[in-house]
Amino acid sequence: MRLADKVSIITGGAQGIGEATALKFGKEGAKVAVCDVNLPQAQAVAEAIVKAGGEALAFKVDVTDNAAIATMVAAVMAKWGRIDTLVNNAGILADTQLKKMTEEQFDRVINVNLKGTYNCTRAVVDIMLTQGSGCILNASSIVGLYGNFGQTNYAATKWAVIGMAKTWAKELGPKGIRANAVAPGFVATPILSSMPEKVIKMMEEKVPLRRLGRPEEIANAYAWLASDEASYVNGVVIEVSGGCVL
Repeated sequence: MRLADKVSIITGGAQGIGEATALKFGKEGAKVAVCDVNLPQAQAVAEAIVKAGGEALAFKVDVTDNAAIATMVAAVMAKWGRIDTLVNNAGILADTQLKKMTEEQFDRVINVNLKGTYNCTRAVVDIMLTQGSGCILNASSIVGLYGNFGQTNYAATKWAVIGMAKTWAKELGPKGIRANAVAPGFVATPILSSMPEKVIKMMEEKVPLRRLGRPEEIANAYAWLASDEASYVNGVVIEVSGGCVL
């Protein structure tokens, strides 16, 4: 198992890519802290990991709430004594064209997707520095690289977390801590459930593979980056998009 005994925190771990990542990490031997604002669903994911023979804890964490983050980090340290990987997966959407976007819509996405990534990483970085090792993984998006209609706020955050990862790769790399980002394309997650079928069809047609990605395919990228197999991978963005931007 490529992540045997690595202690991993995954935010937004209750559904979609976060859930798939938590389950993948558990399958690969990691001890997983499943964090989400939806505690019952986070508990269900943690229970699935335990039922499969792994170790996991569930926490109610709003990534805009530093007190909740600190409580979770303290509990993880009390239970497992170290933190090897942080997957900054928590994120939200509030899409609309720039001319219609409200300040509240802009700020809410910035606070969760961008400030939340900062909050969680700041909460674990001293632990990783003391260990002399660690892996920080930021959830970006092809939208962050190429932009997308109606997503000024979302695109801004997903570009910014790439900048964070590259900065941390330079700052923390000499201390044994790697930082990278993953940029998924169109992925079949619950976030698409409200979209019309014709829109989903258009998304599929943009992808050379002619299908949406599966959450497990993004989770595989995270698991590889968190593993020792990627020990010399630092400061990169890996697109997992089926080639939709070619």
